[in-house]
Amino acid sequence: MEAISVKNLSVAYEDNLIIENMNLSIPKGEISIIIGANGCGKSTLLKTIGRIIKPKHGEVFINGKNINNLKEKHIATQVAFLPQGPICPNGITVKELVSYGRFPHQKMIGGLNSHDKEIIDWAIEETGLKDFADREIENLSGGQRQRAWIAMTLAQETDIIMLDEPTTYLDMSYQLEVLEVLEKLNKKKNITVVIVLHELNNACRFASNIIGLKKGKIICKGVPRDVITEENLREIYGIDVKLQLSKNGEYPICVEYELIRG
Repeated sequence: MEAISVKNLSVAYEDNLIIENMNLSIPKGEISIIIGANGCGKSTLLKTIGRIIKPKHGEVFINGKNINNLKEKHIATQVAFLPQGPICPNGITVKELVSYGRFPHQKMIGGLNSHDKEIIDWAIEETGLKDFADREIENLSGGQRQRAWIAMTLAQETDIIMLDEPTTYLDMSYQLEVLEVLEKLNKKKNITVVIVLHELNNACRFASNIIGLKKGKIICKGVPRDVITEENLREIYGIDVKLQLSKNGEYPICVEYELIRG
């Protein structure tokens, strides 16, 4: 079953065409990771699905419904989107930040109800931040801070989460910390997770479905072991690579690579 599908999608910034006539299906209940060189359309695709960017033409469907027929607040109850490098004012605590995720569910009048508070506490618990709930965001480590933002998206209570480069600027241990939280949520709650990621080996390790883009077009899509090949990486990144299987034989690892010159 599809969580997200795009049909004949083209997106442009003024006269600069970023995505051209794309057709893509993202399966429900899986971790789909989008890879590709800078400027290939990864972030643009997520923003278009989230209706942050209006496409030049084509259609986007979330859980079978055309987003053009949905109100923004309704979309926010279906899919949560965490952009690159989110920033919040100093002095905001983890619990306060996470509470913002309840906005799509709140009525015009009245504060947080008992269900809102239960979901906020659940999101904080699921991301391992219970002991930091009253700590200010700026006093957290990089990994903890990113988990707080993920908790906010969880508090939206959607069955689809999209994240744009959530591990950028994090060291290796924090990258794993964040990705393992997302993997746990996917397996435990069957949440559909869609991630734009630059770290190829992490993408292969955590994705059940990987999507390779180049200049707004799909080069490969499928299980990492099947589609992450020397040929596809040469096409996507312009590099020669040496691949080997992980110790458990489940996914490929890039062990060496170099630019193709000329």
